[in-house]
Amino acid sequence: MQKLKQANLYRSELITVSGKLVERYNRCLVKLGFTPTKLTKFSIDGVGYSPEIAEEKGSTMYLNNGEANPHAIIISPLQKGKPVYSPFHTFDKEMMQQVFRIHGDKINDITRDSAICLDFDQNIDAFYEPLDVLKYDKVSINFHLINNLSDAQKEQQKLIDAFKKDHNFIDEDLHAKLLASAKKYGDLRNRDLSLHSLQYETDSFYTKAFGGVYVLRDFISPLVVFEDLKWYKEAIKDTIHDVLIYHINQPELMEKLRDHIIVEYDLEAALDTDRYQRIKKMEFAMSLKDTQHPIQQILDDNVLFKSYLNKLDIDTRKKIMGVELYLEKLEVSNQYKIHDLVDVGIFNALHTPHSSLHVTQQDLIWKLLINISPKDILFLFWYDKEEFYKQYATWDESFKDWVIETISNNI
Repeated sequence: MQKLKQANLYRSELITVSGKLVERYNRCLVKLGFTPTKLTKFSIDGVGYSPEIAEEKGSTMYLNNGEANPHAIIISPLQKGKPVYSPFHTFDKEMMQQVFRIHGDKINDITRDSAICLDFDQNIDAFYEPLDVLKYDKVSINFHLINNLSDAQKEQQKLIDAFKKDHNFIDEDLHAKLLASAKKYGDLRNRDLSLHSLQYETDSFYTKAFGGVYVLRDFISPLVVFEDLKWYKEAIKDTIHDVLIYHINQPELMEKLRDHIIVEYDLEAALDTDRYQRIKKMEFAMSLKDTQHPIQQILDDNVLFKSYLNKLDIDTRKKIMGVELYLEKLEVSNQYKIHDLVDVGIFNALHTPHSSLHVTQQDLIWKLLINISPKDILFLFWYDKEEFYKQYATWDESFKDWVIETISNNI
């Protein structure tokens, strides 16, 4: 990942945590029911997720008490606006934006000497069946301070009130209690430590629960798309919920998404886009073996591209150039069907969210499309960084250089 780090494409916006902040972070972990980390230095994202701690604990969901109970940790106001690197839901970043928008000033004050544990409560204690994800409606965002700081504030105020009463100002025991409170917590008199709960209303979303599930409920009829075959098979046994259920690899899924005006395609228009070139070049690069030239050079040089294309077997050439072949033949005769000449994976990759969708809906559908057919390295990086990093680790070094250059030129 060193090349990605040098290009600021790998964990570049994380916040470094060390010293006293580690202690506060651990107190949050304990308060939420988790074991503390043994690391003395690590980094966190917008929800307080740490890739290093995830590696230490062997789980990217170490901030979850089961799949139905995710949490977040705020130990610094610098987390405001930071990316969420391993979101459990696609709306996690939006929830954090709401938190900082409403409680930003209080967070600045509280995190001077404390930390905040966030509990995302969907009023679901635990998941039992895969379609339990349909219960997502309103998420209550609750806040808890470490060291029970708000209780300490109340206790300190009681001591101050007692000090002012009668002749208590000469009470040495009371003096000692006030000093002990001040040394431990500081002067809490004028600090606003109250963080009222917030409500976030969900619509369509993706969750990592049950191996990954898309819930699309803003359309003609609700659709639920499972990434995990086991949970898909379990879900289709359901006879209660009136929803359409698909596995992400089902051929019928794309047809249904088109029918429900969720996605669309225009191959002729796509031909002139950078996205088409990225998809074609990735497909081409994955077909190259034992090249005499670096893959980056082959992809960037039109002469070399044609040279190596012609060295491939005819079926592979047709697969890579299928869209162009189809459109050429269509000018002569309309007897050809798309699937006669265009590879299904490439065809699926050239779909886009329907133009009628709202921006937030489009982002979710882009993520779904890139998971159905992950052939555009730029969109894969944008919409599913975890999968991008997994695939990146398997690629040829020269192809990695092309990928990094391509992404860097588009951000």
